[in-house]
Amino acid sequence: MHDLAFIFAGFFVGLVIGLTGVGGGSLMTPILIFFFGVKPYLAVGTDLLFAAFTKMGGTVKLARAHVVDWRVVLHLSAGSIPAALITLFLLKQVGAASATVQSLMTTTLGVALLLTAVATLYKALRGKAAPTSVARGQEAKAATARHWSLPLLFGAVIGSLVTLTSVGAGAIGVTVLMILYPLLPLPRIVAADIAYAVPLTLVAGLGHASMGSVDWPLLAKLLAGSLPGIWVGSHLMSRIPERVIRSLLSVLLAYAGIKLIAL
Repeated sequence: MHDLAFIFAGFFVGLVIGLTGVGGGSLMTPILIFFFGVKPYLAVGTDLLFAAFTKMGGTVKLARAHVVDWRVVLHLSAGSIPAALITLFLLKQVGAASATVQSLMTTTLGVALLLTAVATLYKALRGKAAPTSVARGQEAKAATARHWSLPLLFGAVIGSLVTLTSVGAGAIGVTVLMILYPLLPLPRIVAADIAYAVPLTLVAGLGHASMGSVDWPLLAKLLAGSLPGIWVGSHLMSRIPERVIRSLLSVLLAYAGIKLIAL
């Protein structure tokens, strides 16, 4: 019975990912902690690899469509991956399963979910304000940040946040990209966000796996449900108002965030 519940949870999260592009870490980790009683360190580690595998297919599809700005991905990865490795090193020194780290994970996860809720609501209300295309000859300018150091700095913050909580590479990442690259069209912002999340979650997830923080059978069940869920969600995207889904999702994330902080 538990197996079916995990597959259904994977399908539900996959459906939300397909509909909105948000939901990997921000939904799956709280679901595993609250509904299934999974320890925070196992929930985070398992969800990181869940996110890596679910976003990998999307990245291949976007790369074939030539909408991924690899320069943007490279700049963010230059900050996020070293930060993820440093965070993993510190987690290994202290012990991922220790009471101190568990408490830090739940509190930081709660804050990350509140930030994601705000970012999701902002995108629901103001998402259409971003440009949808870029003028010919302006591609290089659009893919250049306000300052060269900002992608490294924000990438490092997101890298640490994702490694500690599995949350941050979705709605927070999109909002950060909209601020750093105001001329970049929205489809390219979303594509860059999905693409740079793959190496980040893979590095962080494998790091957690090396510490025994990944439940492999659980991961297989979640993926078995999520892949069909993403397919269904992507096909329903044009029929359901995205603004309504994002607004409801932001309320759900805020509620989960407050509950985690109060733990």
